[in-house]
Amino acid sequence: MASCSFTILAILIIVTRAVIGEDECSEAATVCEFYLELDHRPTMMKGDDLVYANNGHIYKYDVINTSTASPIDLSEVITADGWENPRLVTVFNGTMPGPPIIVYEGQTVVVHVKNSLKSEATTLHWHGLHQRGRPWMDGVPFVTQCPILPGQTFTYEFLAEPTGTFWYHSHMGGQRTMGAFGALIIRNRMKENAAQEHVMTIQDWNHDWDSELAYMKIQHGMYEGRKKVQPSMSVDGALLSIFKFQSGLINGRGRYHDPVSGKSNGAPLEVFEVEHGKAYMFRVIGVGTVYPFRISVDGHTLTIVASDGYEIESEVVESFIINPGERFDFIIYANSAISNYWIRGLSLEATSNHSAEAILRYNGAPNEEPTTSKRSCTQNNNCVVVNCPYSYYPLQDYTKCKSLDKLKAATYKYPAPDIEPGKFKEFFLNFGFPGTNSTPPSVNGHIFENPPVSAMTQPKEFHSSCDKAECGEDKLCTCSHVISIDDGDTVQLILSNMGNGRGYSHPVHLHGHAFHLIKMGYGQYNETTAKITGDNLDINCRGNPDRSMTFCNNATWANTSWLGGNVPGVELERPLRKDTIIVPTGGYVVIRLKADNPGLWNFHCHIEFHNHGGMQLLVNESFSIIPKPPPDFPTCWNFPSIYHAKRETNHNVFHENGNRYMILTWIFAAAFSGLLVYTLYAIHPHHGQMDEDKMPLLQEK
Repeated sequence: MASCSFTILAILIIVTRAVIGEDECSEAATVCEFYLELDHRPTMMKGDDLVYANNGHIYKYDVINTSTASPIDLSEVITADGWENPRLVTVFNGTMPGPPIIVYEGQTVVVHVKNSLKSEATTLHWHGLHQRGRPWMDGVPFVTQCPILPGQTFTYEFLAEPTGTFWYHSHMGGQRTMGAFGALIIRNRMKENAAQEHVMTIQDWNHDWDSELAYMKIQHGMYEGRKKVQPSMSVDGALLSIFKFQSGLINGRGRYHDPVSGKSNGAPLEVFEVEHGKAYMFRVIGVGTVYPFRISVDGHTLTIVASDGYEIESEVVESFIINPGERFDFIIYANSAISNYWIRGLSLEATSNHSAEAILRYNGAPNEEPTTSKRSCTQNNNCVVVNCPYSYYPLQDYTKCKSLDKLKAATYKYPAPDIEPGKFKEFFLNFGFPGTNSTPPSVNGHIFENPPVSAMTQPKEFHSSCDKAECGEDKLCTCSHVISIDDGDTVQLILSNMGNGRGYSHPVHLHGHAFHLIKMGYGQYNETTAKITGDNLDINCRGNPDRSMTFCNNATWANTSWLGGNVPGVELERPLRKDTIIVPTGGYVVIRLKADNPGLWNFHCHIEFHNHGGMQLLVNESFSIIPKPPPDFPTCWNFPSIYHAKRETNHNVFHENGNRYMILTWIFAAAFSGLLVYTLYAIHPHHGQMDEDKMPLLQEK
């Protein structure tokens, strides 16, 4: 009877477990299993053959007459922007983006990650998932786990929740912006989508340098030839970056436009097919390095329906702006003439004209590039743009900005958490580049230092306090910056971008939570030119009384009556829920959350170079009740390690004192093992012998 029960159970497990070779897990499965292998690849290569781009196709390097040659299948090549000199990329399963993971809410997702890189460790973060009850699956090196070393595998297992548009990416070094990312879509079992779907990733791209070299150049000086590269400027006059942005990519494809002639290299672009009369939802994921993009579709309005996985009251716009780490879902209605239309992602640079392009192709339209134009914004027909990092566009642009705090959630079901006496915490965090001789990225002047261990699972093995003389008002220091919150707390975070280190708007991402966005305050602007003229004065930076000199490390409300959660003009009934939000230049954002997910959560700017440089901190949530990791969870440490030296000393003392007992244990163990082997051999003489056809093959392939 026991054997019969076991057989039935095994059958049930097989029926409800899906091992995925395709993109989407069956809705009937309870467990969805995926395999991801991380490795290096070159762009513009098919096997051992170089390829080149021409007229929207790619051809083998030695093809002379493309009119008579067959183009190469695009699925076999990572084209990026079509630049012929191959660039190294770091990708999952040989593609950029990596394969999408599409599952249903409530399913258990199992992802086996193999690190096949030769020289680099890695981890995998599930961006936007809260990892409730399994914080060690968040995938942040030296915070929630040890890195996965070259040749190692690590299996992530988590519950698919909440529903919406998310993504996975490496959280190690510059691997994310070198291609180590992919879409993660969690569908709602209870809701049928009326609209068909497309997934769209968008990113900035440099075809000359990989991310690590770009970071070094930004740190030590950006030069072309013997000329120093000047930073690009935003529409509002804020400095953007000195990162050399050459092309924009949509779903890993784009084309290079010569900055002098404006002529493109004809590289292939992503094509999204639609049928006339139907609605389509686009799930857009900002996977870039630095630059935001303004997304629009020629000949169509966009109806925004969700951000960062959470539904919002639909908003019809001409375009929206997406930053690295953010996601937006929008619907278009395919009711224009049957043709081809440009999908545009324009950078917000005032001094350059970079863009990402893709094609919206109606079924029945010719297989050719669009000839459409971007909508004209006029005095009588203004364009509305959602998620501007500034208050205004120049007056002559006839473009109106709508900030995210002016949008509302689709339902009243998730109001901002109330404030309970004795259970409220408020933190002011200034994200910037303060300093005099040196201006590294920091939060409240703290340049984040990674622990040498997996901090959450090995908490007693490191100490890097920010409570030291080098840290403080108008000072810079290096430490592992941590803020602590307790179970059940209502936590209000005021995120600012002000003072001496004011920089371009920072898209900051919080792990482990979706926070409530209750207020945004922008800097002071000239309404005609749209140029920033000063910080928002709701915040008192304290420190140096000269606003241009203060580091803003110890900020508070200028009106002290706003303290304790008494900020006026907040949206508490239907606030947007997000995990990534811009902190505007010269401005601030007020977010609120409930401490109900114990863990050690990373909180950082999602501009890769800012994160690398130290613009991050840890949220230590309810540490005493953080769930324990599995007993065999990997550990790591420095050598020599004071902690492990002490443990080893204690271990040796035990052995010296208990040596006689250990000898007796070994004797009994040996006797028992011999008896067991004899008994098994008597029952089945070949039991201890492996059949030749079942022997493992240890050979090169």
